[in-house]
Amino acid sequence: MRPTPVPAPVAPPLPGAVLCDLDGVLRLWDAPSMSALDRAHGLPEGTLAGAAFRPERLTPAITGLSPDTDWRTAVTGDLAAVWGAERARALTDAWSAQRGRVDGEVLRLLTDVRRRVPVVLVTNATTRLEEDLVALELADAVDAVVNSARLGAAKPDAAVYHAAAETAGVPPARCLFVDDGEANVEAAVRQGMTGHHYANAAGLRGALGGLVL
Repeated sequence: MRPTPVPAPVAPPLPGAVLCDLDGVLRLWDAPSMSALDRAHGLPEGTLAGAAFRPERLTPAITGLSPDTDWRTAVTGDLAAVWGAERARALTDAWSAQRGRVDGEVLRLLTDVRRRVPVVLVTNATTRLEEDLVALELADAVDAVVNSARLGAAKPDAAVYHAAAETAGVPPARCLFVDDGEANVEAAVRQGMTGHHYANAAGLRGALGGLVL
């Protein structure tokens, strides 16, 4: 009696687009940190982040309700009310001068991917994003950008994922979504995408599979 043939495993289809977060994936903010800036200006660690990232300040900035310049001015005012105008201006000027740095390994992976499928940056950012991308020489490094401040919605809002898939010209089911925020990845999966919770470039390479050499 002949053995029953075992069908060969079928490889899943490659993604039709890669939707990639910016901060914490392609752009890193490792030096100097906000806490280091606090210390340099004689303030408790967490002072700047607490002023800049509390929801009533950050949410309008990343959903386009207020421009980046207004956000930074408001943060300066909040700091000045407690720590004095001179110190507040010096701290926010030092913070605003930062652009972060590009992770070269991630950039090389995404450049390789672009030879096969579109790569779209999907990021919660302010109206300064375009200026930052030019300064970091990333303006032409991807096929398109979905900026929450221009869209009027921020991750994990479902509207962001649908806008990103539409921008890529690919159905959500054929999109690979990459983000260092677990909640953002989970939201993408709920929209029918394949999600990758980013930890490092090696893990990203594995998630990209046949899209990279």
